[in-house]
Amino acid sequence: MGDDTWAGLADQFADGAYASVKGRVRTYVMHQQLMEHLPPPPAPVLDVGGGAGHQSFPLARAGYDVTLLDPSPAMLDKARQRLARMPGETRRRVTLLEADGEHADAAVDERRFAAVLCHGVLGYQERPEPIVTQLCRCAAEGGLVSIMTGNAKAMAVRPALEQRWDDALASFDARAEVGVLGVPTRADTVEELSRLVRSRGVEPLRWYGVWLFADWLDFSGAGMDPSDSEKLAAAAAVELEAGRRDPYRQLSRVFHLVGRKGPS
Repeated sequence: MGDDTWAGLADQFADGAYASVKGRVRTYVMHQQLMEHLPPPPAPVLDVGGGAGHQSFPLARAGYDVTLLDPSPAMLDKARQRLARMPGETRRRVTLLEADGEHADAAVDERRFAAVLCHGVLGYQERPEPIVTQLCRCAAEGGLVSIMTGNAKAMAVRPALEQRWDDALASFDARAEVGVLGVPTRADTVEELSRLVRSRGVEPLRWYGVWLFADWLDFSGAGMDPSDSEKLAAAAAVELEAGRRDPYRQLSRVFHLVGRKGPS
């Protein structure tokens, strides 16, 4: 598999980012958006680039048969640690595979899934086409393809909130930035990604925004206390509603596109 580029970031990503207000809000909002479209359990779900399982393990707890695929041994170790703390019934529903998304079809032995997830992965790819091809191929006829990626139309939001005005001015037409983990990332548009999946037999159903107000608070230095469960739940409810509506979803720093695979 070569060098593990995530080895030095696994703790920060799995234990830090997902434990923050934004991380918890993202997990909740994405889960609710997915549940609007997923078939009932125990439908098989493939999570490509699933990391430590923050998005797919809740699906396993809900009864889904989850296969988590990730190229990073360090991230898979985090997934195993988290999985070990879960009930045996949940653990039995999860399979972990070490492989990169560009070879997902071969890694799962050409198995087809009722839903294929790929959240927060495209931004680390030079080009989205190879991995999107694999996502669409791994979906069964009638199955879902769920992709979350950076919103190229909101690239100026983060630097502006951080009062980096020169960077913000240069970001209106930008497609790349150094992300919050210190790793270069790139962004997509809803329209481009919709065309891409449609050309591979997946019809877009709906798109949502993810991270709006919680993002703004965090980058402006007014973040919330992640231990305040009441405020966290209230914020998540607002974020969920904002992600469904214009103009709010258009200003979200990332977006979530859900599509359905058509007949072959």
